[in-house]
Amino acid sequence: MTATSRSRGSTRTIGLTAVLALLLGSVVAVFGLGQTAHAATGLRVSDGRVVEANGSDFVMRGVNHPHSWFTDRTPQALADIKALGANTVRVVLSSGDRWERNSESDVAAVISQCRANRLICVLEVHDTTGYGEQDGAVSLDTAADYWIDIAGALEGQESYVVINIGNEPHGNQGYERWTADTAAAVGKLRDAGLDHMLMVDAPNWGQDWTNTMRANAQTVFDADPDGNTVFSIHMYGVYETRAAVSDYLNHFVQAGLPILVGEFGHYHSDGDPDEDAILELSEELGLGYLGWSWSGNGGGVEYLDMAAGFDASALTEWGERIFNGPDGIAETAREATVFGGSGPDPADPTAPDPTDPAADCAVAYTVTNNWGSGFQGAVRIGNTGATPLDGWTLDWTFAGTETVQNLWGGRVSQSGPAVTVTPEAHTAHIPAGGAVEIGFTANGSAAGAPSGVTLNGASCATG
Repeated sequence: MTATSRSRGSTRTIGLTAVLALLLGSVVAVFGLGQTAHAATGLRVSDGRVVEANGSDFVMRGVNHPHSWFTDRTPQALADIKALGANTVRVVLSSGDRWERNSESDVAAVISQCRANRLICVLEVHDTTGYGEQDGAVSLDTAADYWIDIAGALEGQESYVVINIGNEPHGNQGYERWTADTAAAVGKLRDAGLDHMLMVDAPNWGQDWTNTMRANAQTVFDADPDGNTVFSIHMYGVYETRAAVSDYLNHFVQAGLPILVGEFGHYHSDGDPDEDAILELSEELGLGYLGWSWSGNGGGVEYLDMAAGFDASALTEWGERIFNGPDGIAETAREATVFGGSGPDPADPTAPDPTDPAADCAVAYTVTNNWGSGFQGAVRIGNTGATPLDGWTLDWTFAGTETVQNLWGGRVSQSGPAVTVTPEAHTAHIPAGGAVEIGFTANGSAAGAPSGVTLNGASCATG
């Protein structure tokens, strides 16, 4: 069956031979490889899971953004995607073989914008799409050359950037070369000194209906001297049933191999994927997902836009589902700890003074971004006492009708204006004189500083 690809720009469409086989594998995730990544300076694989440099689990929850075709839209798009609760964005780039090349300086700017919006940045080369079947598509070896050429933009970004070597690197012809081609590209990047987490897409237009990636993932993982490669499956028409989603993902979980759903939609011309199962099983297994796509789809797949015309206030049915529905981004995303503070910033006038004798705790509440109908805030909790805190409960009362939509660094419950936050494992310990930071997005207008701020039931100094 021939269909129009869902992953192209507004007027750039690519004919792809879609696949409607079924039989793939079971539930998602990442447990057990007894291998440890050599490069522990940033995001890495540990025992089959994606973790940050400090060992905290990181589960990607986000969407794809077509930067290469809409470069002028990227700054606002990233801000909007973050405001809706995402912790990751997958960014389309071009090596210059099929579309205009994204230069080293442009990629550096994208990374800077991701970091400013506290988003982990998955960068992918799109020119490999359907190699062997699609006219003009280039090999993973060519994509690896691109990454090496722009290495200056990537250096030092291991905690913030994942390199997705090439999008959907084989179509339905020549996919037998996927294992050798992928392992060689991984080796080439490592030889060039790139120690970032690598992400590799499946063949068969990303859907692996032949089970090529499933059968050979261990071989590719073992070919990475850093042990830092994550596998990405794209779920469209092949994954019409919960059983198909579960079977494919569970194969990787049981093998202890790291996997995520790097693209998926609520519908596609090659079939009707079960997006509810994808979201639910990903959450159940603690696996990442990145939906396709924010906006700008063309060629008959405009229904995959999440925001009509790049307008965050005009979410489509698909946008509402993935951001605000059950097991969606707003409900499940947790921000990377690399964006949180382990202590107060002395250059920040709102940071609590750990020497303040007025109380055993000091809480600084800051609105960091405000778009009228909602806002983003940060709360820094300082321990001004003489003994460390191990576990805490923070309470506050909003000044108006604000409602927390998504919170990272802790777990939240809310009743009316009253909010209660308990910590995640990585924020539970606050040393004497130290601090931790949580962040959140909220619906409603920011009405001012909250009242009734307490930590473990005791009033805190606020600022």
